[in-house]
Amino acid sequence: MNTLSSNTPFSLILFYLHIHHMDIISGRKPPEVRKDSPFTEKFFTQTLDHFNFNSFGNGTFCQRYLISDKFWQNGSGPVFFYTGNEGDISDFALNSGFILELAEQQGALVIFAEHRYYGASLPFGKDSFSRPLVGLLTVEQALADYAVMITELKQQLQADNCPVIVFGAQVSQHRDRSAGGQRPHPVHAGVGDPRQFFRDVTADYEAVSPQCSAAVRAAPAAPGLSQYRRIQSAFALCQPPSAPRDIHQLNGLLRNAFTFMAMLDYPYSTHFMGNMPAHPSRISLRTMFLSLSLSLAAIVYNSSTPLSCFDLYNLYVECADPTGCGLGPNSLAWDYQACTEVELCFESNNVTDMFPPMSFSQADRRRYCSERGVTPRPGWLRLQFWGDATSFSNGDLDPWANGGVRRSLSSSLIAINIPEGAHHLDLRGANEEDPESVVRARKQEAELIAGWIQGEKQTKH
Repeated sequence: MNTLSSNTPFSLILFYLHIHHMDIISGRKPPEVRKDSPFTEKFFTQTLDHFNFNSFGNGTFCQRYLISDKFWQNGSGPVFFYTGNEGDISDFALNSGFILELAEQQGALVIFAEHRYYGASLPFGKDSFSRPLVGLLTVEQALADYAVMITELKQQLQADNCPVIVFGAQVSQHRDRSAGGQRPHPVHAGVGDPRQFFRDVTADYEAVSPQCSAAVRAAPAAPGLSQYRRIQSAFALCQPPSAPRDIHQLNGLLRNAFTFMAMLDYPYSTHFMGNMPAHPSRISLRTMFLSLSLSLAAIVYNSSTPLSCFDLYNLYVECADPTGCGLGPNSLAWDYQACTEVELCFESNNVTDMFPPMSFSQADRRRYCSERGVTPRPGWLRLQFWGDATSFSNGDLDPWANGGVRRSLSSSLIAINIPEGAHHLDLRGANEEDPESVVRARKQEAELIAGWIQGEKQTKH
């Protein structure tokens, strides 16, 4: 979890974030907001281009948001604002129960805002990903969306004097957009070591069983043609591999499955991004060691819709994010962002990690993106985005954790580490299976947020 506090009503520090693999399994339809949900679905009339007064005739689009005033102390309670990830906002609202628990404690209004170009917030409908229309998918535009939405909704709801706390998951970069705020501190804009990500995925499995990485490493990265039929049977493929390209695709699909299970290694079953059993990394190892079929992939790719066989090219698509972009419209948006502002040049090498060698260097990224009409600008986010008055949290089981902020940078930039935490486990609602470390983290986060709110109220009075 990452939370940001505002120091004055209009000095809100906004930040850009991403959760990966939103549609990693399929282009499935996200869950609808249930009838018993505390949220109401609404649409905000948003500006298409915040930075060019002549662009697109100063047009607008409908940006979706979910709102709940169930616990709000009308006009005086804080506003909890969740900045949407690269996916349908209903998925995140239904899997971030901690925010509602805090809202009940603090009498807060809760708003989940959908990110432009994701979910139902498509500025140009089915044409949104065509050139040059997709050019309005940028970090800066998304930040401006949230700033405008917060400002206008506060006015509409007569909440001008209500402090705002911004929530999100897996922070990428931020920027102090306040007027007269403190001097901003630099914040990580991505993972620097290209070997780190898949090394950390490997470490998750080695923590479960030291034999795991050796077993996966032993799998041949480039088997001979005579083994192709056996591979089809072992992996339940719809078609036998017929060329090295197919084996490369299979390696990517399996690496993606291992990554997904490590990221969502929750201590209880979930229905977030598919139907995952409790402790999926342990389940996958048990499956792998009990059967040569390595049907562990079914844990991920069969989680939404049962499949009789696995189609290599329909279940997994290579993109500008080597950890996977998923499928469906949301994947198009994330692939574009991974070519423009978000740098994710990770590699596996079978030495520092357990996976077959698969590189994705800056040159590979440039080549891939150039073929799609995009020229990356390495290092751009490090020049652009900053942060201030922030709390970061990272779970040690999350492969993305070491790309975030793991130590407190100052008294106002606070890091919380969760030894037994998977990907933003602390944002989920309380569960009797929660490890003690996440219970402690939520308590610390709640105390920080309460302190920010109290400080804001004292400032105003």
